[in-house]
This record gives sequence, C-alpha cells and structure tokens, in this order.
Amino acid sequence: MDRKDILDKGLIAHYLLGELSKEDELLVENAIKEDNILQEKFQELESDFQQMAMENAISPPESIRTSLVKTLEGDRKETTISLYKDTAKNAFNPVRLLVAASLAAIFALTSFFFYTRWQSARENFILVQEEQKQLQEDLQNLSNEIKETRAMYTVLNSKDVIPFLLKGNQLAPDARAVAFVNHKERSVWVNPQALPKLSEEETYQMWADVDGEMINMGLLPTDKELIALAYIDKAASLNITIEPKGGNDHPTVERLISNVYL
Repeated sequence: MDRKDILDKGLIAHYLLGELSKEDELLVENAIKEDNILQEKFQELESDFQQMAMENAISPPESIRTSLVKTLEGDRKETTISLYKDTAKNAFNPVRLLVAASLAAIFALTSFFFYTRWQSARENFILVQEEQKQLQEDLQNLSNEIKETRAMYTVLNSKDVIPFLLKGNQLAPDARAVAFVNHKERSVWVNPQALPKLSEEETYQMWADVDGEMINMGLLPTDKELIALAYIDKAASLNITIEPKGGNDHPTVERLISNVYL
C-alpha cells in the first residue's frame, strides 16, 4: 500500500477512527512509520480531530463529565504503561483511543442535548395544542351565549310581549320576578334573579292557574338571567311557590310567595 493510495482513500482518518480491518490497519501503520510525509499528514489530522473535539464540545452534566474524565484518565494511564511494554505498533493506539473517545463523548452529549431539546419542544407543542383546544371551546361557548342572548332580546323586544311583575307576599316580602308573556308566539320567559336565595334542598317553581287548577310551568333556578317556561293556554294567573329540590307535581300552597293575574 503506497502513499498515494493512503492519501487518496483517506485511510489515515479511517485509521484514527478505528474503521479499518486488522490487515489494512497494519499496512497503514507501517506506511506511516516509514514515510515522513504520511507522518506529517497523520499529525495534521490528529491535530484537526482534537481541535474539532474542542470546538464542538458541549458542557455535560457534572456526573457525566466526572465519569468521562475518570474513564479517559484510566485509559491514558493504561496507554502510558503500554508505551513502555509494547512494540512500536502500539505507539499510535493512544491517539486513536483519545480521538475515538472524544468523538464518542461529543456524539453522546450532542445526542442527549438534542433529545432534551426535542422533548421540551414536544411538551410545549402538546401544551399549545391543549391551550388552543380550550380556547376554541371557550370561543364556541361564548358564541353560543351571544346567540342565545340575541335570541332572548329579540323575543323580549317584540311588540307582542307583555311584561308582568311578580312581587313577594308576606312570606318573601323582598322577592321579585318578571315574566314576559307572548300570547301570539305562545312563549313565556322569566327573570328570577331578584328572588331570595334558597337552601340546596329547595327550589322555586311556577304554576299557571287554569279554571282553578294549578298546572306546572317549570322550575326557576335563580342563577340564570332568563328562563323559558311552558306556555299554558287560558291561564288566569302566574304563581310562584317554594318546593323541594327537583320540583313537585302539585303546588305547596302554604309556600306560595308570589302571584300575578294575566
């Protein structure tokens, strides 16, 4: 194997990286020993590899750095001892070991660095997706609320709507509720927010009086601004009672707090 083949094929670099077969490795070693130009090329590549290792070094975690230093120091001590015991063939092994170890360390630390960055980017991407999904849900809810509000005010602003104020009696003197009745559209809306708060086991319920019979129109939860109730034909009055949680199938007359005649 002559100088031209070695230089053209870049065999010195492959030798430093330990990528040659045993046979080619021996041929390159012998050629370097006997050729001053090849020795200069060897030293030049060795310096380049060491410079590359320094320029691309990434500060590792302290535990990894300490472990790597101990390993390299151990290898260096073993190599130093072998310099005195082995033949001239082993004179190149320390360089190859240090270059390979340096490149392996760079590769491992670089891989760890980019893996950590990838993990962080992936977590941020998932977080952004979740936030975007939540934002879309909030916007959809807001859009639905706006549509409902517009629909309600369209109904309430109709010239056919008749408002009725239901004042509280002696059982609830501070109670107030407003009913909006549209006989043409057969709709009833009630604003119950001025009714006094009840216990968790109680609820307000509205009834329509038709020929002396109380007909259920629906419940009146006080946490809503407007509630659509059932429209009852030929109702003579609207009545509000306090009933057990979940409502009742007949009114508790002794707990009637308000009524208004239509």
